[in-house]
Amino acid sequence: MTTLPRFVTVPAGSFFLFGPRGTGKTTWLRERFPDALVLDLLRPEEFRRFAARPERLRELVRAVPRGGTVVVDEIQRVPELLNVVHELMESGERRRFVLTGSSARKLRRGGVNLLAGRAVMRTMHPFMAGELGSGFNLTTALTLGTVPTVVSSDDPASALAAYAALYVEQEVRAEGLARNVGSFSRFLEAAAFSHAATLNVSAVARECETSRSTVSGYLELLEDLLLAFRLPVFTRRARRRVVSHPRFFYFDCGVFRSLRPAGPLDRPEEIAGPALEGLVAQHLRAWLAYSRTRDRLYYWRTRGGAEVDFVLYGTSGIWGIDVMNADRIRPADLRGLRAFGTEYPEARRMLLYRGNRALERRGVLCLPVDEFLRNLAPARGLETIAG
Repeated sequence: MTTLPRFVTVPAGSFFLFGPRGTGKTTWLRERFPDALVLDLLRPEEFRRFAARPERLRELVRAVPRGGTVVVDEIQRVPELLNVVHELMESGERRRFVLTGSSARKLRRGGVNLLAGRAVMRTMHPFMAGELGSGFNLTTALTLGTVPTVVSSDDPASALAAYAALYVEQEVRAEGLARNVGSFSRFLEAAAFSHAATLNVSAVARECETSRSTVSGYLELLEDLLLAFRLPVFTRRARRRVVSHPRFFYFDCGVFRSLRPAGPLDRPEEIAGPALEGLVAQHLRAWLAYSRTRDRLYYWRTRGGAEVDFVLYGTSGIWGIDVMNADRIRPADLRGLRAFGTEYPEARRMLLYRGNRALERRGVLCLPVDEFLRNLAPARGLETIAG
């Protein structure tokens, strides 16, 4: 299979590369650094070797030619190796270190050496539509997501179904991150009902029949494993009272659909709508990361119920973006963006919908969501897409 180009760029020196399992970190690095020394800590023998004696890394690195590259895959499994890497970098031996991780849990613990800023951070996300090019299909993406290991599989549906099980087994059980794997599995399903919604931890705890503190710990675990993220509410210069709870998203809409139970009593829009919002959310996160902009992603919701799905705020200005899973726009569909425009007159506003024509209604630019996702790329700002 031909490897697709990715939007992530190679920094000049050493760097961390974080991203969920299956997002293509190893494949990308193999192409960029074909002659690198690679240490894969997912391999049991490699893990045991360096967990027992991290200083063994020093011997291997010193055999690499000056100017060469050393890749340590899944560095979080033996965080003590970071001390050795730091020592080697300080010693003046000119080698590039690339340290990948699919979990930030151990690296967020106090005392872990993050190389004192000598290595920059990069993140890898699911495929963006622009990376898939002509291979992007909105309907398929909404069903199966865009995780590279799923997209490239001969049987994408089976690969997606196995994805959550992979995390539960290899990350949660193997590292002992949750004492009760069955309870955590129930939580994964219950949390799927909160995808693209304001997160109510107490309600999720009741659904899981466990304590609120346990669910809070599970949510933190999901974020540490890079499986989910929370979107804060936009509160800058707020005149109206806004809600305080964040919105919750799984990192990929296909993973959300694989975890979300569905039956005859579930209306299709109850799943299709959050899936579409999730697909837009993961694209915006990837776009911000690959653009290396200081802009931040939020959402906006007032106590009175006015809501905008996404707010981009930073050096590029303020953008309010709403998403609707329908091919026709009614006046009520613009209510949230109109309220946002009243609160922030300087904001640009955009509605993404399932139609096929670009329109402007009441000062709101309405774009086909398929077109928007295909045009979203690090080299292009929202001003370019909006025309």
